[in-house]
Amino acid sequence: MPAPTVPAFGGQRPGAGSGFPGAGPHASHLPQGSDPRGSSLAGAGRRTLRAAFGLLGPRRDRHTVAPGQLSGLSLPIGDDGVVIGIDAANQPAVLALSRPVRLDVVLVGSMWLAQVLSLRAAATGARVAVETARPQSWAPMAQAAGGGQQCVTVHEVGRIAPQGPSVHSPVVIVRDCGARPPRSRVAAQSWQSVVTLLPYLGPTAPRLLAGADVVGLQRVSPEEAEVIGRVMGLAEADVAALPTLGDNVTMWCTRRHRQFVMTQPTDAETGLLGPARRVD
Repeated sequence: MPAPTVPAFGGQRPGAGSGFPGAGPHASHLPQGSDPRGSSLAGAGRRTLRAAFGLLGPRRDRHTVAPGQLSGLSLPIGDDGVVIGIDAANQPAVLALSRPVRLDVVLVGSMWLAQVLSLRAAATGARVAVETARPQSWAPMAQAAGGGQQCVTVHEVGRIAPQGPSVHSPVVIVRDCGARPPRSRVAAQSWQSVVTLLPYLGPTAPRLLAGADVVGLQRVSPEEAEVIGRVMGLAEADVAALPTLGDNVTMWCTRRHRQFVMTQPTDAETGLLGPARRVD
C-alpha cells in the first residue's frame, strides 16, 4: 500500500462566531486528501484535471464480485482515521492513528478522553494496548470494548510486549503512566501509533511535546499554557485560550497547524465512561 499524503488529522477551517476558542483568521485547518491549489483546479481545464488526478487507465471490463464471494474479501485498515469530534464548522475532525508511518501523539488531558479515543480506535479495527499504572480504571472499558473480542488489552507499566503491527492488524499503544512516564519498551513504527497521556506537565513534558508528531491539549493552567506555547510555538491567542477550554474541547496541534475540536460522546460512551471531564 503506498504511503498516504493526508496529514495526521483533518477537518474544516474553524469559522468566526462558532463558539470555539481561537476561531478566526489565524485558525488553521488540516484537510484530508485535498489539493492545496483548491478551487483553481475547477477552472484550469480538462488537461489540468487529468494531470492532478493521474492518467486515464486502460479501458477494461468492470470487475464484479458474486454475493457468495464477499465473505472471502479481506480489507486492511486504511488511513481514514478516528473521528475525535467536530470542529468549529460542525464538521468531523479525524485523527489518523492507523498509518504506514510512525505517529507519536502526546495528550495533555484526561483519562476520559484517552479512553474515548481507545474505544473509537478499536471500533475501526485497530488493536489497542494500554500500558497503565491504574489498570483498575481501564479494565471496565477494556472488557466492554470489542463485543466480547479482546481488542483492548491492559498491561502494567514496563510489562507490555511487542505487539506485531501490520497493515492488516494495526496497533494503537496508549501510555497512561503519569506525569513522568518511563521510557517505553515499544515505540511508534509503521502501523503502530503511540499515544502518551499526561495528566499535567511534568519535568519531561517539554521533551515529549517537542518530539511528538501531534499534541492534544485539554484545559491547563496559565503557567502550563506558557510552557506549551514556547515549546509548540503557539500564538498568544492560543496560549490565552488553553486555560479556558471546556471539559470536552481539545486543541490538537502540530508545529504548523492547530485546530480546536469538541468531543461529543455517544450514549454508549457516556454510559460506560460517564460525561466529559478534564480531571479523573
